[in-house]
Amino acid sequence: ARRSLLLSPTGKVRAEFTVTAPGGTVVLIQDPAQPRSIADLLSPYVLSSDVVLDDRTHELALFAFPGRPDPPESPATTTLAPSCLGPGADLLTLGEDHDLVRARLLKTFQESGDEALEAWRVGTGLARFGVDGTEDDLPQEAGLGAAVSFDKGCFLGQEAVAKVRNLGHPRRVVMRLRAERALSPGDAVTGTGGVPVGEVTSAAPTAQGHMALARIRWDAREGPFAGPGGVTLTPTS
Repeated sequence: ARRSLLLSPTGKVRAEFTVTAPGGTVVLIQDPAQPRSIADLLSPYVLSSDVVLDDRTHELALFAFPGRPDPPESPATTTLAPSCLGPGADLLTLGEDHDLVRARLLKTFQESGDEALEAWRVGTGLARFGVDGTEDDLPQEAGLGAAVSFDKGCFLGQEAVAKVRNLGHPRRVVMRLRAERALSPGDAVTGTGGVPVGEVTSAAPTAQGHMALARIRWDAREGPFAGPGGVTLTPTS
């Protein structure tokens, strides 16, 4: 599996997805929180190969094991690594086998809810396109710079992305911050003298304390940072 991006001609992120090819068929796995589906974004293109775009959302099922190096072996599944959620691995199966595979997995593993998954993501510092990054962002501004290969051949938006890397810097960055109390998406982040420098985009209580992801202006990235009521926000690596 490979984390991938579709960029605009000016290098802005249009979609983020995972590419895999079980059985020789290319499958693109995309977070539904994103502004536009990859199928809609690709449909206007004239493809030189004999390719059919087919929405298989209701034909496939995915079991994610974020943070786990290898998922358990399970019949009727294909192993994908890394996970579409970030570090970890996934099991991909046909939708018709979902209940059977789930029942087998529940004999050994506990199912996690949305809150636990969000706490893991925010605590790990993984930006989510459509939440922490927008369609106005270059990959480096959306926390997705690691998904860009600068060693491959030409790709849409390459010049703008390479220019930021080689000659300049992004307008903003996504940073992981630790807070002394709970934060909420949309909370303002201020810098020296109470000047607004960014905004919280994700927040969750974790084992490391109250953690958040925030979009911060490049020139203010060194801090210091404060949240609502002057609460101290500490950058974490």
